[in-house]
Amino acid sequence: MRKWFFIILTILLTGCSSLNPEQFKQNEDDSVPVGRNQQYFHNAEVLGSNLQIPWDIVKVDNQFLISERGGQIVRISENGQQFTMPLKLKKNVHDEGEGGLLGFILDPNFSSNSLAYIYHTYLEDGNIANRIVQVKKTGNGWEEIREMLSSLPGGRIHNGGRLEIGPENKLFITVGDAGVPESAQNLEVLSGKILRMNLDGSIPNDNPFKNSYIYSYGHRNPQGMAWDEGGKMYAAEHGQTAHDEINVIIPGGNYGWPVIQGDEEREGMIKPLFHSGNETWAPSGLAFNKGKLYVAALRGQQIRAFDLQARTSAPVFENVGRIRDLLVDDNYLYFITNNTDGRGSPNPNDDHLLRISLEDIK
Repeated sequence: MRKWFFIILTILLTGCSSLNPEQFKQNEDDSVPVGRNQQYFHNAEVLGSNLQIPWDIVKVDNQFLISERGGQIVRISENGQQFTMPLKLKKNVHDEGEGGLLGFILDPNFSSNSLAYIYHTYLEDGNIANRIVQVKKTGNGWEEIREMLSSLPGGRIHNGGRLEIGPENKLFITVGDAGVPESAQNLEVLSGKILRMNLDGSIPNDNPFKNSYIYSYGHRNPQGMAWDEGGKMYAAEHGQTAHDEINVIIPGGNYGWPVIQGDEEREGMIKPLFHSGNETWAPSGLAFNKGKLYVAALRGQQIRAFDLQARTSAPVFENVGRIRDLLVDDNYLYFITNNTDGRGSPNPNDDHLLRISLEDIK
């Protein structure tokens, strides 16, 4: 009886939120305490540790949901508990090179319908491809209920993979060129593009190209996306040997890859708002807050802020290694390191979920 009393008490204390209490109920044996106790790592508060190649981060009330490239969804609560949520897909996640379980985003009505969207790499007749699926939270895990788009070009590199819900409740998807640069200019294929779809998987009637998911093209390996308060869209993109970009995205826009990069110009092609010149940022996750874009930089091993009015940029946080994704919520900047991806030098207990106050990085 005492055991059941403490289990029930724990659920009551950790489950209080605006969500259905069943949304994140867990079994006692599944939870892994991380002993947070206000731990700090290079002046950032540690919320979670020992993540394995984390890729995308979502926050819902006091819960964090993080996709790991190997094929797991990890839940971390602000009280220092974390556990792996079983993920049941109809096709296996293929974790090779830059592929695997990548983008993860909750439906705008998640609190009532328990739906989310996933972008992942898989093998199709021995070839690497990517697909987008709708999943539903069932019990402590997730289960695929609909394949929305499959056979997206994939490879060991340049899979793109970010998912975001735009201001009009459309799903935006970044798709890399999969190592085939010329595909980015070909409107008959979906590689090297940013796509836009309805939440039921159909093509929006107001997309710029008739009967096509393509929203913009001429991208090498687009990653993070964000919108300002006026609805203007921005995207981060990996360049070739430096020349990383921050672009303003317009419907039907051609962003030049592989014809132009950096300050180069060509009629009908759009130059970046910012680019790294001969430096390398390897920008991944992107977030907007009060006139600034914050970018998670992998190779640059920093969070970099872009002031949209002053047209300047500078690193605002460093010294934790590669940073894959970030988000802004309630005056905090949350982010995940990515030192276990084979290209970093893992620190003890890497990878981490961390947060810093926006007041501390002005």
